Order: sequence, then structure tokens, then C-alpha cells
Amino acid sequence: MRKEYYKIIRDRIPNIIEAEGKQYKTKILSGDRLLKSLNEKLCEELEEYKKSGSIEELVDIIEVIYGILKSKGISLFEFEEFRRKKLIEKGGFQKGIFLEYVDE
Repeated sequence: MRKEYYKIIRDRIPNIIEAEGKQYKTKILSGDRLLKSLNEKLCEELEEYKKSGSIEELVDIIEVIYGILKSKGISLFEFEEFRRKKLIEKGGFQKGIFLEYVDE
């Protein structure tokens, strides 16, 4: 029986499938198709995290983000620099501040 997925998977999944003696078909994505698939995977992993709250799902989210960065040609160092700059300018989310309203 064939189960269809049509989604991006982790790099070692084909080895795992093969070790189970199963047949499969994959293709290598690049460019816009890769980025689109990674963005879809990010949404999928975020929904899974929202349902479970598990650290495993957070790890999956980070791995997808790393994949997105690579596909955009952004190094982890560059990403961390952007993150730190924004942290200095606007802060993080450590204090649990919840904005209710602003009078204009």
C-alpha cells in the first residue's frame, strides 16, 4: 500500500525508510520551490507545537528555520547578529509583557 506525502522531509529519512526495506521516491528541491516547501513545513511544525507544547516540536521548528536560512544564503552568524540587534533595540520576550492597548 502506498502512502503519499508530498512534503519536505529531514535529510536522513530516506536512509531510515530504506533500512526498513521500503520503496520510496524523492526529489531534490532548490530555489523558490525549496523555500516554499520549507515555509509550509514551518507552518506544519508550528501547528504541531501549538497542539503538543513539546520540546521535540520546538527542535523541529528550529531545524526548519536553519533550512530556511541556508536556502536564503544567510549564515547562522549573520542570523544571530540580526537577532542580537533586534534584542538590543526592542528586547526579547523574557518578561511576559502583554500589551492590552495604547491610547493614540
